[in-house]
Amino acid sequence: MVEYVVSTAVTSLTTWLIEEAVLLKGVSEKVQHLRDKLSWMQGFLQDADAVQERSVRFQTLVSQIREVAFDAEVAIESYISKAAARRSWRKVLKPIYRRRIRKKIEKIQARMEKISKDKEIFGTASMNNQEGGEALISKNERLRWWRQPSPNIQEDDLIDLVEDTEALITQLCTMERSRSVVSIVGMGGLGKTTLAKKLYNHPDLGNQFHCRSFVYVSQEFNRREILQRIIKDVGCPHNRDELGKLEEEMMVEMLHMFLKDRRYLVVLDDIWKKEVWDGLQAAFPSGEMGSKVMVTTRFRDVAVYVDPRSTPHEPRMLTEDESLELVLKKALPGVDDIPSNLQGLGREMVIKCGGLPLAVIVLGGLLSTKSKTTVEWERVLQNISWHLISAQDRLSAILALSYIDLPLHLKSCFLHLGIFPEDSSIEKMYLIRLWVAEGFLPQQGEEIEEGVGENCLNQLIDRCMIQVGTRTYLGSVKTIRIHDVLRDFSLKKGSEENFLGIYTGQEHELSASHDSTKSLRLAIHTKPDRCVNLDPYTHLRSLHFYCKFDQIIDFTRKNFKSLRVLELYCEDIDPYRGFSKVGDLIQLRFLGLRHVMYPLYLSSLKNLQTLDMRFCGYAPSWMFRELKIENLRHLLLPERHPFDLTLGTMIHLQTLKGIEGGRWIEDGLTKMISLQRLKIRTLSRDGVTLVISIAERLRHLQSLSLTNKEREDELFPPLEGLSRCGHLQKLRLCGKIEKLPDANGFPGNLVKLVLMRSNLPKDSVVILERMPNLKMLSLGYGSYPFNELVCSSERFPQLQVLHLIWERMEVWKVEERALKKLRQLKIYRCSKLQQVPEGLKSLATLQELDICESPEFEHMHASN
Repeated sequence: MVEYVVSTAVTSLTTWLIEEAVLLKGVSEKVQHLRDKLSWMQGFLQDADAVQERSVRFQTLVSQIREVAFDAEVAIESYISKAAARRSWRKVLKPIYRRRIRKKIEKIQARMEKISKDKEIFGTASMNNQEGGEALISKNERLRWWRQPSPNIQEDDLIDLVEDTEALITQLCTMERSRSVVSIVGMGGLGKTTLAKKLYNHPDLGNQFHCRSFVYVSQEFNRREILQRIIKDVGCPHNRDELGKLEEEMMVEMLHMFLKDRRYLVVLDDIWKKEVWDGLQAAFPSGEMGSKVMVTTRFRDVAVYVDPRSTPHEPRMLTEDESLELVLKKALPGVDDIPSNLQGLGREMVIKCGGLPLAVIVLGGLLSTKSKTTVEWERVLQNISWHLISAQDRLSAILALSYIDLPLHLKSCFLHLGIFPEDSSIEKMYLIRLWVAEGFLPQQGEEIEEGVGENCLNQLIDRCMIQVGTRTYLGSVKTIRIHDVLRDFSLKKGSEENFLGIYTGQEHELSASHDSTKSLRLAIHTKPDRCVNLDPYTHLRSLHFYCKFDQIIDFTRKNFKSLRVLELYCEDIDPYRGFSKVGDLIQLRFLGLRHVMYPLYLSSLKNLQTLDMRFCGYAPSWMFRELKIENLRHLLLPERHPFDLTLGTMIHLQTLKGIEGGRWIEDGLTKMISLQRLKIRTLSRDGVTLVISIAERLRHLQSLSLTNKEREDELFPPLEGLSRCGHLQKLRLCGKIEKLPDANGFPGNLVKLVLMRSNLPKDSVVILERMPNLKMLSLGYGSYPFNELVCSSERFPQLQVLHLIWERMEVWKVEERALKKLRQLKIYRCSKLQQVPEGLKSLATLQELDICESPEFEHMHASN
């Protein structure tokens, strides 16, 4: 992980040498020397994450490299900031600052030379010494023993997941003509191997297959050993001595010939790479009808690759009662129930395990070594996160496998998730904007960083390192979550690497064994009962307040000059003491404000990329009149306050939400050529016309929301101009519409349409149901003033989601073969609707029905 710090420093120095050549005049050669030396050190750190476990001396060396890289970046960044702020100073003062930075660079270079000598003395030797090598081998062997390659089940480690077992038994018993693959997918510790073993030995499958094999694959894939094991297990005739001499391709052919006339089951446990399947699949012929290969993997994309026809199965987490039962088996073997005085403590502890079977097993093993007293169990509960993720534990070692396998940038993204409070639901776009501001994301061709961030998020989901929290109505990820045990693991690793520190206000913290004052990131999760001393946190990169904070912080101090990310959740602070100086933090890339009740001066934040004020209680319009931040990408404003902005310089803006219509549209909107999401309120009729005429030239615009003024005589203008906005995918119109354009008058790629207060004419539904690509339609409050809705046959050809908020609707007719792809239906405030449409009852695609404030319809639906 230390390689991230060095990589960031190298990238920053390279960028500054190009973009700040004028400011670095006179010291550029020394800066280039620093950059080149750090680039050389990167090669030494390629395997640092795997190697540093072997030697304390090597850990010290790695820590020194981290610190010198960070100091180099901070020194040059501070010099550039000062030079930029003093451009107008007399030239006679400039040599003084150049001499100072030269001395700083020379000291850093001396430290680098010492590190290079230390590396030659003990660094390389430490990576290759016998003691370290033996330690690593021992660790790998211990992991193999823990994973139990034998398919024999340990009953103490098993809780019967009836639904998962039945679903997989059904798949294994199917009789397809060609061999098929059954995949079990999930995070480390979920119990995939245990479930696979149970299925392998299940009595219902005893006579299903002629021959079987269970092999453990692992990260260190050895094709020869796996083929030999399968040959032996399935009973393929072989001579032991000759088998060891055979080429691998000959073994593949031998297996293929033996299995082609047999119904077989081969379990490949813990596959990590697609290449594993490429190397083995030729050995598995179609065989006799019903032959199966079962794989377990942490990677969803691997499971899909192995057999695109099969849907991967992810076992569920244990319930609280199931977790308590498993703890009982491990902690108190032979006892029928946990003693009553320990019941409450036991439940509190298993809740911390989050239903992860391996975490529960580790907890049970830990409790088995403790005396059965409330004092001892309370002590375990107070330190449970530390106990579960301590360096010696089986759980930590197995989770570490997934972490070590991550590319460098994904390691940073994963560790960063530790900053969020436990059980947080994390908004996808908000998280990606933080990653961009932190500089975690690699450049991938011409793709913008936000697109790269979404790819990274999907990779972590596919690797089962994070979980999908909620999805949008059209199926894309909206929020994500991280399992508590994985979050604790990220906190431990992040603390070890000085990546992040957490203040929880508790005496027993996960990061307590490390010096968190060296952390580059600090998150404060609970309101302190005393003043938090931030003085020791030198050179913070990001500072997050996830609680109300009523203490004064002096943001003019040197400790905060390098801040790139700042999130404030504060109230009742004197606006002129500390917080009003946020505008001096010129390195800020992300500024998030929540319930801030005071003015901030933001015009000097030239590097700011995201300004998120959606949840601000107060924001005077004068703060934004001269808001000229050229690098700003995302501007999210509170929707309850008027703003008169000057936005002409914001050509990189991608998101603009919460803004009122006004004079800025004509001059500002036309220049926002990168805009993707736009939400404007209180527009006049002419304002809507102007926005639509400009929108057709904004080729990246995907989402548009327009709200007109709430006046009886205020109508949307004719909307035919929307047909020229072919790039639009989502459209929201709030206000009266005199007449909808024809179906072809809407953007051709439109998939989502939301209408509110529209007062549509009666023929409008006929137009809407002819839209060829519409997947989601929401007819909100006041959108359609009539009491009857008819969905015609063969209409709404692609519609999957339909929301109706319609107090006047009394009759709803769904003709045969209408809405034939509908999977989600929400009905709100349809209190007068008296009958469930017959056509709706026959919809085989409908998966979700949500009824609210429609009592008659809800009652009739329940009775049907």
